[in-house]
Amino acid sequence: MQHRSRHPELHRTERVGWLRAAVLGANDGIVSVAGVVVGVAASGAEAGAILTAGIAATVAGAMSMAAGEYVSVQSQADTEEADMAIEKRELREDPEAELEELAQIYRQRGLDPALARQVAEQLTAHDALGAHARDELGISESLRARPVQAAAASAAAFCAGAVLPITATLLSPPATTGLVVTSATLVGLLLSGALAAWTGGAPMLRGALRVGFWGAAAMAAAHLIGGLFDVAV
Repeated sequence: MQHRSRHPELHRTERVGWLRAAVLGANDGIVSVAGVVVGVAASGAEAGAILTAGIAATVAGAMSMAAGEYVSVQSQADTEEADMAIEKRELREDPEAELEELAQIYRQRGLDPALARQVAEQLTAHDALGAHARDELGISESLRARPVQAAAASAAAFCAGAVLPITATLLSPPATTGLVVTSATLVGLLLSGALAAWTGGAPMLRGALRVGFWGAAAMAAAHLIGGLFDVAV
């Protein structure tokens, strides 16, 4: 009779790739676009110019985030592929040395020599390359670099984050655009920081305050810079 655990373990490491890109994209979308809107509003520009600047910042930012994520994660993927190619060659040319290398890894982790050798032999017989990728190189399927996934998650999250300051810009009276966008942005950042922390299993309050602090600093800087270029006529 098959035994089924009453306490299933829910781990979050498989979320690392897309979660990092999504959190970064959402926060950048909120802060970057809100910063542009607040800065342009502080300069005394008209409502149409403020909205146009916000939309342009959304499009450019989403494309930049996608390109940046793709390039960086693809570089990681290229490195992983190169390391895997080396392992394939070494397994083909000197399998005994690779077997001993694997056994040594398990000895260093606390197994006695005989058991370490036995484990290495069994894992090698089952999937030699997979065993070396996981235990020697630290490459696992859940943590493999996925450039397209990271780029798509980042761009989509950026656009989702940008919805908040753009909507606040559309709904706010022209005279108070900067104040409304700043307030909405800070609330959104606190919520997104808490949500990201909850998704990753971290303390929600700490995540919210961390994101909110840097968002407030960005809004203050944007308002200060915008105020230096008063274009009101």
